[in-house]
Amino acid sequence: MNQELFDKGLKTRKEVLGDEYVNKSLQSADEFNMVMQEHVTQYCWGDVWNRPGLDRKTRSFLNLAMLTALNRPHEIKIHVRGAINNGLSKDEIAEVFLQSAIYCGVPAAIDSFRIAKEVFVEMGI
Repeated sequence: MNQELFDKGLKTRKEVLGDEYVNKSLQSADEFNMVMQEHVTQYCWGDVWNRPGLDRKTRSFLNLAMLTALNRPHEIKIHVRGAINNGLSKDEIAEVFLQSAIYCGVPAAIDSFRIAKEVFVEMGI
């Protein structure tokens, strides 16, 4: 493992998703799935999320659309919170899901709207 890239990724991951979520993910990992936590932190968050080509807000736009297309509700919930942390408004998130409905399917977008609404309530926004 590249410790420097992992540490950079851990910092970014916590800034986007929040300390509580990231710490819980790492603390609940065992010898079976810790390798995935390390991999995601190092390569996803340490490398890709820190590339200079896109800002975090744009990356959040993309993630919400792709996760809607893939119909990944758990990840949508996490990344709606991250999108808010990266400066997206509720209206912008709604637009991502509306655009996704046309190209990815209405049922997937409906789920994304439902999940986002739950996150907004949890966050008090």
